[in-house]
Amino acid sequence: MPAYKLTYFNGRGTAEIVRLVFAAAGIAYEDVRLEQDKWPELKPKTPMGQVPILEVDGTMLCQSNSIARYVAKVAGLAGKTPMEQARVDMIMDVMDDMGKKGNAVFWEKDEETKAEKKKEYEETFLPQFFTCVNKLVGDSGYFVGNELTLADITYFNTTNLVGNYFKLPNVDEFSGLKK
Repeated sequence: MPAYKLTYFNGRGTAEIVRLVFAAAGIAYEDVRLEQDKWPELKPKTPMGQVPILEVDGTMLCQSNSIARYVAKVAGLAGKTPMEQARVDMIMDVMDDMGKKGNAVFWEKDEETKAEKKKEYEETFLPQFFTCVNKLVGDSGYFVGNELTLADITYFNTTNLVGNYFKLPNVDEFSGLKK
């Protein structure tokens, strides 16, 4: 088995999805938590001047979703057919949309505008979003097939992260999502 080394700052952030895939698959890896003072030295050595990075037997990969997809493929969590893999990618992109919209609210500097955007995000966007996402859950309670995939892990990670900062709708209102 290859040696895996994941490097990211000392926090959950964009590397958390990769950590969750490793955990779900039971794959051992080195989890390097980078302190800010070490970043200037490492930055020029990374493919795109950013983290997270995953080193696989010395080959460096970047971009958290690309890394997560790679690990999911290795672990058998990426979908079994091209259509299942496309559905996993679709859920990842959908959840990325939710996160990006939340980030725009979170990083808003003007407090009055931020309060307005937060209200719209929590009271309008999120209920509509979860209504749509609920339709994508299969009868099995999984997004793809009858077992855990990267789609389910992405849903868990994104809703957990967004739920730390925003009030999420009551999941009991969404029959597919509570399974």
